[in-house]
Amino acid sequence: MGFHETPEGIYYREWAPGATQAWLIGEFCDWERKHEMKKLEHGKWELFLPNNEDGSRAIKHMSHVKVSFDSTSGERCDRIPPWINYAVMEKTKPVYIGVYYMPEKSFEWKNERPKNTQGLRIYEAHVGISSKEPTIASYRHFADDIIPRIAENGYNAIQLMAVMEHAYYGSFGYQVTSFFATSSRFGEPDDLKYLIDKAHGYGILMLLDIVHSHASMNVDDGLNRFDGTDHCYFHEGERGNHSLWGSRLFNYGHWEVMRFLLSNLRWWVEEYRFDGFRFDGVTSMMYKHHGMGVGFSGDYNEYFGDDVDGESFCYMQMANAMLHELYPDHMITIAEDVSGMPALSLPVAMGGGGFDYRLSMAIPDKWIEILKELSDEEWDIGNIVHTLTNRRHGEKSIAYAESHDQALVGDKTIAFWLMDKEMYTHMSDLAPKSLIVDRGIALHKMIRFLTYTLGGEGYLNFIGNEFGHPEWLDFPRAGNNESFQYARRQWNVVDDPLLKYKYLNKWDAAMHATCNNYDWLNAPQAYVSLKHEGDKLIIFERAGLLFVFNFHHSNSFPDYKVGTSLKGKLKVVLSSDDPEFGGFNRVDKSSEFWVKEGDGWHDRPNSTMIYIPNRVCLAFAAE
Repeated sequence: MGFHETPEGIYYREWAPGATQAWLIGEFCDWERKHEMKKLEHGKWELFLPNNEDGSRAIKHMSHVKVSFDSTSGERCDRIPPWINYAVMEKTKPVYIGVYYMPEKSFEWKNERPKNTQGLRIYEAHVGISSKEPTIASYRHFADDIIPRIAENGYNAIQLMAVMEHAYYGSFGYQVTSFFATSSRFGEPDDLKYLIDKAHGYGILMLLDIVHSHASMNVDDGLNRFDGTDHCYFHEGERGNHSLWGSRLFNYGHWEVMRFLLSNLRWWVEEYRFDGFRFDGVTSMMYKHHGMGVGFSGDYNEYFGDDVDGESFCYMQMANAMLHELYPDHMITIAEDVSGMPALSLPVAMGGGGFDYRLSMAIPDKWIEILKELSDEEWDIGNIVHTLTNRRHGEKSIAYAESHDQALVGDKTIAFWLMDKEMYTHMSDLAPKSLIVDRGIALHKMIRFLTYTLGGEGYLNFIGNEFGHPEWLDFPRAGNNESFQYARRQWNVVDDPLLKYKYLNKWDAAMHATCNNYDWLNAPQAYVSLKHEGDKLIIFERAGLLFVFNFHHSNSFPDYKVGTSLKGKLKVVLSSDDPEFGGFNRVDKSSEFWVKEGDGWHDRPNSTMIYIPNRVCLAFAAE
């Protein structure tokens, strides 16, 4: 389907069952209906354009094109080809147009795909907002300026948002108009290949935020009413519309729709060398009610029965089975699901959905709820631990304290909830001491480390949150006079040696370095030995490490008895109280902590005595 070059000329094929006649039009024929397509079976159309007499292609590289139909209702439909690999904004009106993108010289890949051998440490990113300047950043800017930062901090995967072309920038890439096209705002398709090749050179896996859950309502530059009907790619009538998102819903029971979407997955893997996908809106796909108005309390009647959309679930199973069979050495799939559907992250052969991971979406909601509604003294330690450990046995989860959802206008990031306006006045090392900032930096580190170590088998961070980005995220729109002021990332604040953002960034790198050494993400779930409401302590073991978190706002404990299965002499391998992380240096990392074997405590066979200051987290390992 789409455009294909042969030595003799160009083939173009399309699927439009609602059309009575079809033509390929564009700059190559002065937009006239000169090249009528031949109708094939099952609503397919085909055209062959032979080379010119001088041997050149009938359509030039970067030439604008469209497909034109007469529909069964007599309507003329001029549309962007759904399989187009590049689309740009027209010069005369705010509508996208298809581009025949076939450079003579193919992109030369320099680096091999890396293989993931450790737990996923994902850096969720958006190319357009990655510059500190109030503008739209490019693929090449991200490759040259941002990927080195990501690698230096120790992430081993990048999850790239908003790559599939979307006419409305403010949709964050979730209202896709051209599914095979890379967003032209950030550069040409080869520029994206440059970015991915650069990441692979650092040993970083590339994951695409794939949107197969719905599509833009746009008609002129989207899939909607492509052949003049409302049911070409989508369900007809109300079933084909998502009332909350204002978008169209695919008919996953139609063979050609399945082929379109499955081919789309292969395209991104084979043409651009993505290593996997984060599937957006999986909850909406799985249920006919799309998750709207359903709390998912855990009652199994909520997961199964008439509310489940069997066609879409089968599509996800087919997609996962295909991807893992075709690319067994380098394929990762992640489900964005809030429902907790059982077996979603188990292999299809076991009756599961086939995903490798699901996102633990309850975790960031819990942290925001706590910071928004509770004082420090009211934190429910047991409830926090329950939220972080409440995942299905044998199904892997990606834990995160906050993602792009919490960064958007209308919500606040964790740093903003903790420090608010103090971030603008007291984040300098030269500024007067601020108890709010001290608390904020301490809890920011603890929240992220607890989520990282206890919450899952993978970890995710959204671009800028690792250093407590001081602003929310707001795309240009009528409500802000089309401003780019908040559609950017202020790297200048973390690069300024006088500002305290550097402490959070160094902590982020230290967490990853420690995980690289002990790889708790690949270890079984942690054994939590203590959840103490009065002392506000959480203690657990995982991957041969003993983790201790003291969330108390004022109480430090000089001789706290801790149960452990470790033996011998323990050492502190990571302390959030180190000065390089903005701490107060109350923990002497040269201290030795001897384990008393046989002196069981808190359901652990052994015990030791430690010093744990307030608002500090520690990780111990046996020497």
